[in-house]
Amino acid sequence: QVQLVESGGGLVQAGGSLRLSCAASGRTFSSAAMGWFRQAPGKEREFAAAISRSGISTYYADSVKGRFTISRDNAKNTVYLQMNSLKPEDTAVYYCAASFRATGQAMSMTTLGIDYWGKGTLVTVSS
Repeated sequence: QVQLVESGGGLVQAGGSLRLSCAASGRTFSSAAMGWFRQAPGKEREFAAAISRSGISTYYADSVKGRFTISRDNAKNTVYLQMNSLKPEDTAVYYCAASFRATGQAMSMTTLGIDYWGKGTLVTVSS
């Protein structure tokens, strides 16, 4: 079993920045590809960013590319999402995800290979 706990969400003005963290426990963190997904009110959950097990490869949704950066610290069992130039349309609950079966690239295309989800952290961007 793996526990994923997100933190760092909150209220920020448009143009501002936030850094989300996801702390993992329960299995070898470095064996999991990690991702961030988000769900806006009234919308389906969507992919935001993913990172390979080694941290070398990263993947982004077009809507966040150039503004968000995903990274991981395998020594701390933590994955991060640095969000800059935030827009009101970035308002959503952000979920951390782990997969021991799929690659980071696969996580960018489908949620079928995701093994664990966090409970989410709310990000609200005001205009």
